[in-house]
Amino acid sequence: MIELRGVHKAFGANQVLRGVDLVVPRGESMVVIGGSGTGKSVALKCILGLVHPDAGTILVDGQDVTGTDRESFLARFGMLFQGGALFDSLSVWQNVAFRLQRGAQRRSPVQAREIAVEKLRRVGLKPEVADLYPAELSGGMQKRVGLARAIADDPEIIFFDEPTTGLDPIMAGVINELIREIVVEMGATAMTITHDMTSVRAIADNVAMLHDGVIKWTGPVARMDASGDPYLDQFIHGRAEGPIEAVR
Repeated sequence: MIELRGVHKAFGANQVLRGVDLVVPRGESMVVIGGSGTGKSVALKCILGLVHPDAGTILVDGQDVTGTDRESFLARFGMLFQGGALFDSLSVWQNVAFRLQRGAQRRSPVQAREIAVEKLRRVGLKPEVADLYPAELSGGMQKRVGLARAIADDPEIIFFDEPTTGLDPIMAGVINELIREIVVEMGATAMTITHDMTSVRAIADNVAMLHDGVIKWTGPVARMDASGDPYLDQFIHGRAEGPIEAVR
């Protein structure tokens, strides 16, 4: 569904991506891991066309992302942002239905609210939450609202950016379970960027290790612990010693 071929991206003298090759199979959940500042978010932004790579090719469903109509292209994606990214001035249901009330396929306010309430129910939130505002919600509830918004228009592809950041272990587990259930239920292609190994084991079909601007290892999550790759091994076990230098 998604393919990156030799993707490079630099910001001034900072070479972030140095030839990324990655294939995300249709209908599967790919988790990209790596330390902070290794280019995970940049790779995701390149796929969405928010950042233009300096070299290389990015294909979505076999089509070069640079040659597609932006509105129809982005309509295929859902996104759960790291910090929730909810609009403070909009109610919960208006946040969830934000996309539904824009573009050529916009729904009426009544239709949009009905869909929003149903998606909120899918992530475990009651209908009365719909008329609250983000500031009235806990961090875990805000994350669920963000997930409801990500699936509001039944996208083919869903991106999850550090989905459990800032959550306690129990709520992180709940979000991981929801993500896995929803991706399987929708048959969507999912791509997650995270450094939370609990999330990796809960939601991944396949794992890719990004370090120093390239993919060091990729394969099924079941093979991760016995990969034999020193970069992956150091990262998943949190060891200070190894080829990855700790920033001191």
